[in-house]
Amino acid sequence: MAFIEKGKKSLGEQVRGSIKKIIPAPVFRVVQPVYHFFLAQVAAAFYRYPSRRMLIVGVTGTKGKTSTANFLWSCFTAGGYKTGLLSSAMICIGSRKIVNPYHMTMPGRFTLQQLLWQMVKEGCTHCVVEVTSEGIKQFRHIGIEFDCAIFTNLSPEHLSSHGGSFDKYQKTKGKLFASLSKKQAKILMGSVVPSAIIANADSPHASFFLAFPADKKITYGLNTSADIRGHSVKLIAKEGTEFFVGRERYLVRMWGAFHVSNALGALAAAQAYGVEDEAIRQGIGAVSVIPGRMEKIDAGQDFTVFVDYAHEAVSINASLEAAREYAGKDRRVIVLLGAEGGGRDKEKRPLMGDAAARLADFVIVSNVDPYDDDPMEIIEDITRAAESAGKERGKNLFVVEERREGIRKAFSLARTNDVVILEGKGSEQFICVRDKKIPWDDRTVAREELERLVGH
Repeated sequence: MAFIEKGKKSLGEQVRGSIKKIIPAPVFRVVQPVYHFFLAQVAAAFYRYPSRRMLIVGVTGTKGKTSTANFLWSCFTAGGYKTGLLSSAMICIGSRKIVNPYHMTMPGRFTLQQLLWQMVKEGCTHCVVEVTSEGIKQFRHIGIEFDCAIFTNLSPEHLSSHGGSFDKYQKTKGKLFASLSKKQAKILMGSVVPSAIIANADSPHASFFLAFPADKKITYGLNTSADIRGHSVKLIAKEGTEFFVGRERYLVRMWGAFHVSNALGALAAAQAYGVEDEAIRQGIGAVSVIPGRMEKIDAGQDFTVFVDYAHEAVSINASLEAAREYAGKDRRVIVLLGAEGGGRDKEKRPLMGDAAARLADFVIVSNVDPYDDDPMEIIEDITRAAESAGKERGKNLFVVEERREGIRKAFSLARTNDVVILEGKGSEQFICVRDKKIPWDDRTVAREELERLVGH
């Protein structure tokens, strides 16, 4: 099932191709920001501004965006609203779902607007959009009239795309929040839609985002005196992660305390727009799998396998701590990881290697998306950091460039009840090598290798 016909170029791609044929490449690079802005405006107008006919929530931050967006989609749905979702893991129009096939969180402007238009056409009243700094930098948010912005957290990531400046990175994220005061007034279902800022008060950067104007401002968190404060977090075997807000109990049906913060952000936004508490509880509890986010793969093996998207040190710390807690004291954690090329942050690679070495018993370093970079250079940047943190090559640290072989190696090391976690790709549908996009899905490959291992 696909919402947009596979193999068919979008109108935006056709326009881009025509422009690049006319304008020399050096000139095009100079005028590219203007082109991005212009194309976004044209796309919104072409599809008659579909975001004006739905309540639009944007979710941004360094990590937790996808989970927060999925929880909120589920809460709105449980509340009786037909809801769309645009995230790096999934795209939904009401109950119809596909794994995001675009290898980017925010696809092209015409694709975004076409998806929003399809949502309106099929009766959606709400939509949750995962918003990235790269998407904002390329004006992909222009023409989408957001009513609510959720801030999850902020840590150094994607800085190479922002001139190496954390301040520029933060200010780019801030453009989403600034847009709330510029939107046209919306009347949906007979009521004026208020603007709202939802911010994670556990982040030291929350005040920056709360400074933007909005009709409502709500904070959430675990370790602060937030407006909506989660507490009494408990991991429950075979059930998931329990937490409370006041006296109200909620259950996230996934493993990992970090899911609670993301659920709280969704809870805060859902409450801000009138979803009943019981529907919110049902919505949070209904999310048992987010594609490629600590997704368990079971083919009858006697150890546990998770596929996860963590691709920077903070997320790797969180997912490996969850894996360590899942494994318990007497079992081992085995991690496979890598990093992207193509000009992505080189500075994060040693931090990833250090985190993996500290929290996992065995580390396998492999390919993710090298693009035009030398894969072994990327791998060695991570591996040397893991060595500095105490791991030893050939003993508990392995370099396996080809990712399938790396996954096979990780499984070969696993004993009964160990935990293997495959980081960096999640549910992405391609591996990008030079100018080629090679079909790929860690979940499918993991299942194939596990079935081979157990003899199915």
